[in-house]
Amino acid sequence: MDSTQTDLDALTTIIVALKKMPREEQARTMQAVSVFLGLSSEPARAHPSAEMTAHASKSTQPSEPTPKFSDDRGASPKEFLRDKKPGSDVERVACLAYYLTHHRDIPHFKTVDISALNTEAAQPKFSNASMAVDNASKAGLLVQALKGAKQLSASGEHYVQLLPDRDAAREMIKSSNVRRKARRPTPRKAPAPADTAVVSQ
Repeated sequence: MDSTQTDLDALTTIIVALKKMPREEQARTMQAVSVFLGLSSEPARAHPSAEMTAHASKSTQPSEPTPKFSDDRGASPKEFLRDKKPGSDVERVACLAYYLTHHRDIPHFKTVDISALNTEAAQPKFSNASMAVDNASKAGLLVQALKGAKQLSASGEHYVQLLPDRDAAREMIKSSNVRRKARRPTPRKAPAPADTAVVSQ
């Protein structure tokens, strides 16, 4: 009876104490007491409602957008060219133009800018840099900008993004050229001049 009365008194004391606490604190206090007395090896945990609130708070926070390749400015020119593996001077010019545009914030550039970046990237020297830039323009990878400068075309940007998959890049350019030709209007022929009647006086 003495043991039973002691247990009852302890239980009554605990219940009275817990009733004075907010409901979310009661479970945590009980768990903490169990751990303190060695009755449980689990650490005290927050009330489930508190855990759900914390989880909901985390889930509502906006996640950071995944960086796009063009936003990743950590690569050096040497690393960028190594990853793209240009197979010709035209492709190398396009890659250098892409790097100037997206990594150096130089959307309008001249041949000297391409040559300087080519040297920085530890690439072989162009035999004729001006011709390489002109050929890249003829291929549709570069277009004319202000004051004699060049800029990367939309097709050129897509081309570089597809590298080193050269087959996919060339197929993209081919499809782009086909669409461009399809949109080009057919020139109309001038009407033939009407016969002029000769009036005899």
